[in-house]
Amino acid sequence: MRGLQAAGGAPLTGDIEEGAAPAAPLPKRRRIAVLATIVPIVYALDLATKTLVLRTLEGREPLVVIPDLLQFRVIFNSGAAFSLGTGMTIVFTCVAAAVVVAILRTARNLRSLPWAITLSLLLGGALGNLTDRIFRWPSGFGPGRPSPLQGHVVDFIETFPGHFPVWNIADSSIVCGGVLAVILAWRGYQIDGTRDTGAAKSTRDTQDTKTTQDTKENSDG
Repeated sequence: MRGLQAAGGAPLTGDIEEGAAPAAPLPKRRRIAVLATIVPIVYALDLATKTLVLRTLEGREPLVVIPDLLQFRVIFNSGAAFSLGTGMTIVFTCVAAAVVVAILRTARNLRSLPWAITLSLLLGGALGNLTDRIFRWPSGFGPGRPSPLQGHVVDFIETFPGHFPVWNIADSSIVCGGVLAVILAWRGYQIDGTRDTGAAKSTRDTQDTKTTQDTKENSDG
């Protein structure tokens, strides 16, 4: 029977580790479709909103949408997301580029739909802000710009004015992707489509304890 199972590709008894759900692979075409849909949407939305606010609000008074709650105000951020770490632009540019490369490399092993959505949000947001750091004022690759890779990110969404940093669509996408990544990791969902419930570790610990006890009894006998 075991020979027939092995020949037919069916799992043998005990070959699937208890606590790790069998893989439910996300087809390659579907994985690519998720990335190819969400990433461009996030990137285009980020680029379009930045372009719009620069044309309509740059150098002007903030546009109040909801008093004391939400307004649009253009700032050029040289730091990280939510205006953190200003003055370290080149460092954040390199980090953003490394994140993009890491996500693309990880996507090769992607078999999970929730993780596909998560990585798409992270990648779209990272590309949006990285574009600013490479091409946006006051530096970039253009002539007369002596500090390449130190462009400023356009932030314009201000919630609770005076009490919370200004942000943009890319920032929100990165934060949402980060929150989803934490939730998926906490729930045991793996990038390859399996789910680690924690029972496998308990089973291994029980087996190790039993083996140790048996070895001790044999040695005592």
